[in-house]
Amino acid sequence: MHSLSNIGDAFTLPAPAIDVETAQRLVHDHYGISGVVQRLTGERDQNFRIRSGQGHDYLLKISHPAEDRSMTEFQTQALLHIMRTDPTLPVPHVIETRDGESEKFLAIGGHAPRIVRLLSYLQGDLLPMVPRSSALRQHMAATLARLAIALRGFFHPAAGHDLPWDLKHAGDLRDLLAHIPDMRQRSLAERFLDGFEEHARPQLARLRAQVVHNDLNDYNVLVDPAHHDRVAGILDFGDMVHTALINDLAIASSYQLTDSSDPLGTVAEFVAAYHAVLPLEPMEIDVLFDLMATRLVSVVAIGGWRAQQHPENRDYILRNNAKSWARLERCGALPRAQARQTLRRACNME
Repeated sequence: MHSLSNIGDAFTLPAPAIDVETAQRLVHDHYGISGVVQRLTGERDQNFRIRSGQGHDYLLKISHPAEDRSMTEFQTQALLHIMRTDPTLPVPHVIETRDGESEKFLAIGGHAPRIVRLLSYLQGDLLPMVPRSSALRQHMAATLARLAIALRGFFHPAAGHDLPWDLKHAGDLRDLLAHIPDMRQRSLAERFLDGFEEHARPQLARLRAQVVHNDLNDYNVLVDPAHHDRVAGILDFGDMVHTALINDLAIASSYQLTDSSDPLGTVAEFVAAYHAVLPLEPMEIDVLFDLMATRLVSVVAIGGWRAQQHPENRDYILRNNAKSWARLERCGALPRAQARQTLRRACNME
């Protein structure tokens, strides 16, 4: 049984810091690349941008010492699989070392060995920085559907790992609700977890399952600076997992809710564009709204708890928290039957 009390050290303990000079030396020694190094934020990995000055930028990822080696291999092999099955998808490409390795296992600075990986650095504007449009929303949904299709035939022994962000484990979030001080917000979160237990959880084992990206939030999408209606990159494959396919769409859809008289209108448009590329099944659509709300509960519950554990990384961890509460409030104002009908209609299943 998955339990949040069993979350590994990679989530709960800070990693020994790697300085910029060390990162620069690693890239030069093992990849033959020189350039200006810039530290980036990250939840578990330590990340650095390498500007080579030759028209190519790279992303150096140094894993948490407590991260299971099979987990980083899972992510690397998934990216290599995507490069083979749909090479035009805008995802990071794996850069091999001078020795032809896709990963390097190194002891750095006298600490425990860690996995070092180098990826291509995707250029673009973060989604929150650009105006939203119908065309962009539809292209984002279509790209996510293509990504799911590209991963359809992929599996790895670590794909079934226990992940707090996997929606099938959402029932375990109840222990974290005690950390929500606002009783009205806590009640709202409990209401949607009840809905998950009643409507979604019993169905998940009957739905299509595969490896999915599992985290298409606003900060994991890059937009083409010259064409704001096109996705230029999908980032962060660190939360990949083998789970119900519809969970992937539910996560992405939860970020499409708008503060308007028709908050599900943009979600319906997003779902319809996904459905046009990767047709959904009626049972999947019928639990989509429940899973969207469950994702938002996950963000506020896990995010709030982790921010207490890691105050030094609080701003990064809570970057989606306020918006998630606002979106959860909008879901709370929608009757479930009405939401289900709206989403079925979007896929011409009414």
